[in-house]
Amino acid sequence: MKELVEVIASALVDSQDEVVVTETEDDSQIVLNLTVAPADMGKVIGKQGRIAKAIRTVVRAAGSKSDKKIMVDIQ
Repeated sequence: MKELVEVIASALVDSQDEVVVTETEDDSQIVLNLTVAPADMGKVIGKQGRIAKAIRTVVRAAGSKSDKKIMVDIQ
């Protein structure tokens, strides 16, 4: 999942070297923290959060085989 978020975010931003994804796994959930440059934050979030919502939807769909809940936090 970490690689998927990195690929999607890198395609959206200008500063690709500042894209950092950290993965924290718990018993019931997986949390992916996406950090980008402040100048690229709007590109990742999108108008009214549409791009952020689409990223979360794709990641949840890709991880639907696992029994854990997958959350994507954008910072």
